[in-house]
Amino acid sequence: MRSLGVRVVLVSTYELGRQPFAIGSATAWLRRARCEVSCIDLSRNPGSANDFDGADLIAISLPMHTATRLAVPLIQAIRSSGSHATICTFGLYSAINAHYLQSIGVDRVLGAEWEQDLQNLALSLADSGSYEGFGFVPSKKVPKLQFLTPDRSELPDLTLYAHLKTASGSKIAGYTEATRGCKHLCRHCPVVNVYQGAFRVIQHDVVLADIRQQVAAGAQHITFGDPDFWNGPGHARRIVEQLHREFPDLSYDVTIKVEHLLARAGDLGLLRDTGCAFVVTAVESLDDQVLAKLEKGHTRAGFLKAVELCRKAGVTLAPTFIPFTPWTSLDSYRDLLQVLASEDLIENTAPIQLAIRLLIPAGSRLLELADVRERISHYDAAALLHRWTHANPAIDALAERAIKTVHAGQKAGLTRSQIFARLWDLVHEQPLGVTELLPARATVPY
Repeated sequence: MRSLGVRVVLVSTYELGRQPFAIGSATAWLRRARCEVSCIDLSRNPGSANDFDGADLIAISLPMHTATRLAVPLIQAIRSSGSHATICTFGLYSAINAHYLQSIGVDRVLGAEWEQDLQNLALSLADSGSYEGFGFVPSKKVPKLQFLTPDRSELPDLTLYAHLKTASGSKIAGYTEATRGCKHLCRHCPVVNVYQGAFRVIQHDVVLADIRQQVAAGAQHITFGDPDFWNGPGHARRIVEQLHREFPDLSYDVTIKVEHLLARAGDLGLLRDTGCAFVVTAVESLDDQVLAKLEKGHTRAGFLKAVELCRKAGVTLAPTFIPFTPWTSLDSYRDLLQVLASEDLIENTAPIQLAIRLLIPAGSRLLELADVRERISHYDAAALLHRWTHANPAIDALAERAIKTVHAGQKAGLTRSQIFARLWDLVHEQPLGVTELLPARATVPY
């Protein structure tokens, strides 16, 4: 098939160590439009200035905050190099940070469900040789697309990406998405800023085709990156049942809200029986007042019930938290650690989850709260967040000590339990002996 003569360079800066789905999806759409496509994953290859020579369009994937921070110096370097390429960004954090990205030289900022818009942008370059148009036009309605199977042929080998760690060894992990967006409006969640309660299904056949090609490339485990896998429970059920029929030895992990775990407790056995290695659930806090402010849709008691239900069903739960918020107290942080210890969830919880500080991006629903606004000093455009301080300086100091403790423990190769014990010691006079803390048992998959 004859090329359009438009050369596109697709760039991923960071995607939590996973092979980037977005770059594969973009490649498929652009190649369907007969563009010349090359891909760069800067998390696996530092690249060089020559990678962009002759590019008509440079499109950068921004699925998360860290990816966006890493993209900023790249965008500035491309602009200062004198390149005439059109620079485009796409992904969740592209729309959230549209104004700042345009201020540093991005020509086109794409919002939710960006694939068709990216293809149209490339086609407009083919027609005119240059891009003229609006930098960013927010849409009130999230488009519905007929997705294409991602083209991963230009990406580094799967062996260079994340692996599942288990008691018996390591598995090569692939990554895919079955849905985008979310039905829920949790106040702190960046998905809400863009999707506003909408979610979109990636067609069943596309999801399975993507899994098949990753299995053929060596994947032994699949991470589903959906904000909530049970937003579309029928869709999810169909996928995991088919996946297990075709690949009975393939494991997977998903993210599911606490309220969905409670409402669909009868489906936990399906997860277990189809190879689910663990379920990530965003608990955020054990303080009911904080959970209400965040509009999480669950309570402390609900989370503890979900722990019980998952344990009875034989499903491993991996909770995540935002322990440092404007409402955190020394007592609430102690309580979080004590509950994780008493519920035998220390090995289930990544240490970084005990040191995360609330991030308030542009347009966050957190800005609706007066007690949040009064703690904000200013918007830091370069950092892409609102700077805030706690009313009690001791809590900010504790947050700083916690993150340093986690990083030092990881650098030293300590176990999750050992790092937890060090965090415990920050806020308790009585040390917590790791040998007394946990019974001997298999390592929780992560």
